Amino acid sequence: MSKKLIRFDWAMKKLLRNKANFGILEGFLSELLRFDVTIESILESEGNKQDEYDKYNRVDILVKSQNNELMLVEVQNDSEIDYFHRMLFGVSKLVTEYIKEGEPYGTIKKIYSVNIVYFGLGQGKDYVYEYKGEFVGLHQKDILTPTTLQKQDFKVEKVADIFPKYFILKVNNFNNTAKDTLDEWVYFLKNSEVKDTFKAKGLDKAKEKMRYENLTEEEKKMYDRFQENRRIEMSVEYTAKLEAKQERNFEVAKNLISLGSDNEFIAKATELTIEQIEQLRSTKA
Repeated sequence: MSKKLIRFDWAMKKLLRNKANFGILEGFLSELLRFDVTIESILESEGNKQDEYDKYNRVDILVKSQNNELMLVEVQNDSEIDYFHRMLFGVSKLVTEYIKEGEPYGTIKKIYSVNIVYFGLGQGKDYVYEYKGEFVGLHQKDILTPTTLQKQDFKVEKVADIFPKYFILKVNNFNNTAKDTLDEWVYFLKNSEVKDTFKAKGLDKAKEKMRYENLTEEEKKMYDRFQENRRIEMSVEYTAKLEAKQERNFEVAKNLISLGSDNEFIAKATELTIEQIEQLRSTKA
């Protein structure tokens, strides 16, 4: 029977940066990108900072593979209307940071942006999205391809191989039915559990390394605080939504009272009680 493991986003901050645990992240990236990834090092990124923001619900980790590719993995729990733009900013920043002044543009490394989100980003029913950049002719509808010399020099087959590749995993859209090994990873990201039948790369190591009881006492305290902060933030967000809904209901009720609607109709339209509606009538009077 599977047991609950620590959350992946917390592990990214505290455990996955340890070379002994690289196999977990290597497995995830290999399953998602569909080729074997070996991590050479974890580079400095925004998520490395240990400050007041540490308790909140965004974390990233920047990986350099043995093939000199950069892989930015980010987990975001809270909804952000401009998240697509932040994905673009993050990759653009990497492009400029990891090319030295005076070097030819061809030295820019291939960048993968992997975004694990726990909110409704955009409109779409799937739970894994891949951005495939191609240049398509407006008139001939053909796809622009590299020259033979470019293919040889840059080791690419398509122009899209040069440009950053983006992935979005909308974890909450997943229906908990794992049909392949990538689904097994998505199941783990959503539920913090690894079933005994799962075979995906890296999950065996996650199952071993990410058990709560294997943490040090200090790590347990940090993880418990992280979980408590998350619960508090979720409660605050839920309360704010309820209060906003209640405020809208009061405004609708006031308008309906002005139009001469009876209490029963207003109650059905706003979910307010008869007592609340009567109080609004007396206040209005």
